[in-house]
Amino acid sequence: MSTEDSQDGENRFRRSPTGPAVVPPRIPPRQVPPPPVQAPRRGWHLWSVAIFILLVSGVGIRAYRDLSQPDAWHYWKDQYVSPSLTSQVIDTLYLDGSSRGRRALFVSGTIGPAAASWFRTRLEQANLAPGDIVLLASPGGDLSQAVIMGEIIRSRSLATAVGSADASGRIKPGYCASACVLAYAGGKTRYGVLGSALGVHRFVTTRPVEDPVAEAQRISGAVLGYMTKMGVSSSIVEAMSETRDIRWLSPKQALAMNLVTEQLGKP
Repeated sequence: MSTEDSQDGENRFRRSPTGPAVVPPRIPPRQVPPPPVQAPRRGWHLWSVAIFILLVSGVGIRAYRDLSQPDAWHYWKDQYVSPSLTSQVIDTLYLDGSSRGRRALFVSGTIGPAAASWFRTRLEQANLAPGDIVLLASPGGDLSQAVIMGEIIRSRSLATAVGSADASGRIKPGYCASACVLAYAGGKTRYGVLGSALGVHRFVTTRPVEDPVAEAQRISGAVLGYMTKMGVSSSIVEAMSETRDIRWLSPKQALAMNLVTEQLGKP
């Protein structure tokens, strides 16, 4: 082999003894075969859409059934659209004119069909401590919701009073009648504000029932059981049963029934 051939080999060219110089064949790099193309799972996609439609339809049907029930729309309206009650947090409420004040939640308006749920939310936002006050001013409303409100008040060891408050936190007289009295009875301490009024009357159902007399007895028994549980004398049920019109209790009567547990000022 000549020196020229050696140099040509180093340059990756080789001269053939019988012909022109040729380039050695290039070995192609190893190629990884592409993954097989999968066809889209159209069946699975259709099943997902069908399941979604069924779920939405189920929720819609349930909502329609709920709203088609008697008084359902009134509940939804009271809960989400326009609550019948309003509230205001009072940082310092002065009950008896002294310098010692307490935090309070002032609740006013008619007790609607969703009042208890609304009331619980407002209490949590107000962050009242045991011994703080729920100040009520209401003409009444839904009996069962008022009972639940009273239960909530008692479970938190809150006090109750009737009236409103001015900008300085001084209490002003007000009134609490009908179902409002049941919410008021939930107070662990029930203050009697001088000039405020508590009104009771016979509770009747507004829904059509097969036996109105039996329904009236059932309501009276439920009210008696609740009031007894709250420490109020059974004589209040007798006062309720005397008339369908509002009967305003005097401070002495409210004290005798133990509806008011602590009178503020001399009646």
